Amino acid sequence: MNIKYSRRAVLSTGAGLAAAVATPSILRASSSQPLAGKELRLLTWSDSTGAAVLDHIAKPFEAKTGARVIADRTGSTSEMVAKLRAAGDRPQYDVITLAGVGAVELGGDGLLAKPDLNLLPNLEQVDPRFRTGADGYGIGYLLWTGGLIYNTKTFAEPPTSYAQMWDASHQNRLFLPPSTWTDALDTIFATGKMLGGDGTNADEAFAKLAELRNSILTFGENPAQLSELFRSDALDLGGVYAPAFYAKELMDPANSNMGATYDLDEGFFADLMYTIVPKSKPGDDDVVHAFIDFTLDAEVQGMMAEAVLNGPINQNAVMSEAAKASPFIIKPEQMGEKTIVHDKTFIADVRETWINRYNQTLS
Repeated sequence: MNIKYSRRAVLSTGAGLAAAVATPSILRASSSQPLAGKELRLLTWSDSTGAAVLDHIAKPFEAKTGARVIADRTGSTSEMVAKLRAAGDRPQYDVITLAGVGAVELGGDGLLAKPDLNLLPNLEQVDPRFRTGADGYGIGYLLWTGGLIYNTKTFAEPPTSYAQMWDASHQNRLFLPPSTWTDALDTIFATGKMLGGDGTNADEAFAKLAELRNSILTFGENPAQLSELFRSDALDLGGVYAPAFYAKELMDPANSNMGATYDLDEGFFADLMYTIVPKSKPGDDDVVHAFIDFTLDAEVQGMMAEAVLNGPINQNAVMSEAAKASPFIIKPEQMGEKTIVHDKTFIADVRETWINRYNQTLS
């Protein structure tokens, strides 16, 4: 895979993307509304990606079916896993959208039900690699991708390696992802690969990451705060981090000072996010399956891709020409040898240990 990034390319796609995202909701209210009176309780993210779920999935689903979506939002997959574990057998949520590692962990805990694939007709349009996972407990949702975010005033050309973060010129101008985000696990893995390993060489990676302790200005818990720090020219770069939070800023680097790149020597990260169903849930199966199927609709997938730069997995996703050309929306057919897709079972096994070591190393 060879994706080139330039200020001109970002600007040329920006206007088209802005127009596409501003398009009114893609689905009108149905006259029949077959699920009128039913409720679905959803757990999703508290950031802009979760807001997009509400705007481009939950609200159109309500209009089409008559069902009511009651959303709870939280900051990370780790928090979602903790919430469901704490709930145990108490019905709390019907559907959760989360990173792949969370589905593996919760499935292993025996807390999930396997959706009936026969009730998900839109799966036929999904790339076969991304239809299911986590031993059948996860239904593919969208691709979460991560690389480096950089300051376009600092870099005339995008950085080409994660090693750039260790350059002394970036002292006190660097950010890293927070420990509870899967991006932190990606950062550990990327550091291991940068050192010549396969990414699982954690001891070497943590020793190298310790060198960054005095260079870090902040951790990226608050994407909006990061945006302001770039705008005020207080940050140079950071990662592994997702462009998903910065669809608007990346369209306007002249004012945001923000660029993003996946074109890195060590590769970029792609994680298939899942929709999962708790074994103990308050809602009915028909509304649950209807909602999951709706997330896979070709138009819904296209809208989400344009809104938050997630990669669509429906092979017929409806996107504008600008979105199709965007270097920030990775489509399945673009995933080549530089794409790092984790062994989710391995990541689930090491997640808690790596989170603790990350905190100890960088605090």
